[in-house]
Amino acid sequence: MTIESGAGNDRREYRALQAEAFNRIGGRYDEAFPHKDGQIAAGEWLIKQLQPGARVLDVGCGTGSPTAQQFAEAGCEVTGVDISPVMLDLARRNVPEATFLELDVLELDGSLGTFDAVTAFFALLMLPRADIVAALGRIHSVLAPGGLFSLSMVEIDLDDVPFQFLGAPVRVTGYLRDQLREVVEDAGFSVLTENHISYAPATTQAPPEIQLFFNCRRNQF
Repeated sequence: MTIESGAGNDRREYRALQAEAFNRIGGRYDEAFPHKDGQIAAGEWLIKQLQPGARVLDVGCGTGSPTAQQFAEAGCEVTGVDISPVMLDLARRNVPEATFLELDVLELDGSLGTFDAVTAFFALLMLPRADIVAALGRIHSVLAPGGLFSLSMVEIDLDDVPFQFLGAPVRVTGYLRDQLREVVEDAGFSVLTENHISYAPATTQAPPEIQLFFNCRRNQF
């Protein structure tokens, strides 16, 4: 099943299924993934490049921990978006100084303004590859020219495959690292640094994985 990007009943149904899964998971996500060293390191890399007060968008913000919290504590103006109302409620409690919106990455547009940096840590895993390309285009459009973008994915060669994640049914997508780099570069980003780490969740309901982290800059076009 591949859902074409854009409006339509198929996309709304797809989003609703993914959102409901994360509504069910809620705070168990942080319990299953308590150590987020790669994600924190990517956030630290971004913060070093940014001025205090920089506008940062956290796509797929989840519970707000650690990323939205990390940027808020660094003095950035943080907006987080997610499709799960339960996750957003947790994020608002965890990071009250940030702004959190129920919004699909495929709905990003100029109404939110322009951002100095965008993060998408494991958020694009929940989209088919065709929609990942569209999502990268949306992210590109809300970043200032030369703005920074940090992305993480799980290294696996899958496109929109059913999967049980922490006991909830989802659909997942992944890339091998060379494939992911090509997709990101084709979307108008330059990859500045990349890292991969082996990760074992603190639960048997999620398998060990290789996590890919790309720190990028939006090209001047």
